[in-house]
Amino acid sequence: MMSTSPGGAVKAPSPHRGVRRRVTLGLATAVAVAVAGLPGSAAATPLPSGTPNFGANVTVFDPSMPVADIQAALDATHTAQVGNEMGTSRYAYLFKPGTYGTAEQPLQIKVGYYTEIAGLGAQPTDVVINGKIEVYNRCLTEGGTANCLALVNFWRTLSNLTLNVNALGQDGCRASANFWAVSQAVSMRRMNVTGANLSLMDYCTAGPQYASGGFIADSKLPFVINGSQQQWLIRNSQVDGWSNGVWNQVFAGVVGAPDDAGFPNPPYTTLDTTPVSREKPYLFVDANGKYQVRVPEARFETSGISWADGLTPGRTVPLSDFFVAKPGDSVTKINLALALGKHLLLTPGVYDIARSIEVWRPDTVVLGLGQATLTAVNGSVPLDVADVPGVIIAGVTIDAGLKESPVLLRVGRKVNPLRWSSKTNPTTLSDVYFRVGGPHVGKTDTALQVNSDNVLIDHTWVWRGDHGVEGFTDTERWNTNTGRYGAVINGDNVNANGLFVEHFQKYNTVWNGENGRTILYQNELPYDPPTQADWMNGDVQGYAGYKVGDKVQKHTLYGAGVYVFNQNNPSIHTANGFEVPERPGVKLYHIMTVNLSAGIIDHVVNGIGGQADTTNIGSPQFIVEYPAP
Repeated sequence: MMSTSPGGAVKAPSPHRGVRRRVTLGLATAVAVAVAGLPGSAAATPLPSGTPNFGANVTVFDPSMPVADIQAALDATHTAQVGNEMGTSRYAYLFKPGTYGTAEQPLQIKVGYYTEIAGLGAQPTDVVINGKIEVYNRCLTEGGTANCLALVNFWRTLSNLTLNVNALGQDGCRASANFWAVSQAVSMRRMNVTGANLSLMDYCTAGPQYASGGFIADSKLPFVINGSQQQWLIRNSQVDGWSNGVWNQVFAGVVGAPDDAGFPNPPYTTLDTTPVSREKPYLFVDANGKYQVRVPEARFETSGISWADGLTPGRTVPLSDFFVAKPGDSVTKINLALALGKHLLLTPGVYDIARSIEVWRPDTVVLGLGQATLTAVNGSVPLDVADVPGVIIAGVTIDAGLKESPVLLRVGRKVNPLRWSSKTNPTTLSDVYFRVGGPHVGKTDTALQVNSDNVLIDHTWVWRGDHGVEGFTDTERWNTNTGRYGAVINGDNVNANGLFVEHFQKYNTVWNGENGRTILYQNELPYDPPTQADWMNGDVQGYAGYKVGDKVQKHTLYGAGVYVFNQNNPSIHTANGFEVPERPGVKLYHIMTVNLSAGIIDHVVNGIGGQADTTNIGSPQFIVEYPAP
């Protein structure tokens, strides 16, 4: 479980992410409030001719703009957002086709919370940035480099451009790589990176430090230094090489991926192809200057990037076919637009949702920019998708509200004999994130419920907050920020590429549908049960982090970890990390449990596997295959 920096210094990865708790926003929040709508926000930069009205928090850059002006706008937003973990500001910075930055004046971008950086080309090679696009460790002790790590570097997006790394003006360590030190709810898609290594950890700020990510798709990358990342999924990409890895590092359809024959040393899981994938929709500007949305088609048993031979296969939808929503637009207005045949583009911001946004037409696209966030009001279900094929929900964060919701995102009705779905055109969730607590009190029974058949989940983080601005003790949080189930999958033929689910109070994931498949699963059990009696499943101690329903005949899981950190009561036991029916059609590959410094998981799966306890903190209990061959 050791990771090595390029210079050879060895550093133990994080035993846990408990340090995420009670982060003080302090000066960063004050700055965020001060600059909202001022220089560094979209309102300060004139819109290029022909640009749609995306609202105040979307900035569109043109290659004719001075590099210094672009740099100043991005720097101001980073200053506001670098510590604004639980804030409400949201930003998207979009680059029209062309080249930005030069060898003598590179454009060096640092990406903070709730910020999206994206190219507006039809191909990633249409937008070229000479410079860097980076995320560094966040230092949680003001004025110094103590407690600097990447464990809370959530909620940011990078996509659809070429990055020619130019570190001019940076010191020797910073010049050694482009740093992308992130954790959950961060996606890198459709990137073409050249000129230097890509490091997924920041080994310059106080040396190699802790990280817990992450996700990359459809990207062509140089040598990747994974380093201290506890888990990672990269799919349908191309890499020049890959080093390090703490626990589960999963590769699906990646050209240049390392071999996994030695699992768990190194802890690699490699699939030659991705069984089911669909790339996330993206905005682009065509040759006539018109804004379009490319909607990729689903693909099967593929490897490598989707854009190697030209435009990513799919369909193009003009932006005029979208209702461009802004915070403050009523759900009635949004639903009317959807009923009249429009797709939905959610511009950056926080939307209070007191009744469901209803998506019921096949092939409807709901695309969020800049971490657009839907917050449940009065116990609503913020997003409700019908039993129809081809719906795409992408780039949306959904928050629980003060009154308990039955579910935050529902795909299909639980009881519906007229289900309509398609294996070749699955409803798809891409970069859809959930929060129960954190920025405010949150309550839900279930975060994500999938009742439809033939659904694809392509990267999600379903999070009941283990820290936030509410100021609760752990015992108070257990009874106030309530979420019983993270993801409940009732539909058949559901595939999940990158399923991250954490801290729920019963089963984090329950999979009741037939023929399900998960590629990379990451889970932390809840930190905050007050007593063992609060963490009982009938006569069984605790709830498994991943539960496959007792009646399921066929299910497959690749590369999965369940972590325990019962900081509120370190004596609490959980009987099993995984609980599945024992039958030949249910197969688990490369699974593990690990103790992060408190609490006990007695077995890995179904009474099999060693105990993860305080005698082996940070040392996983691995099972290569279950049932054993």
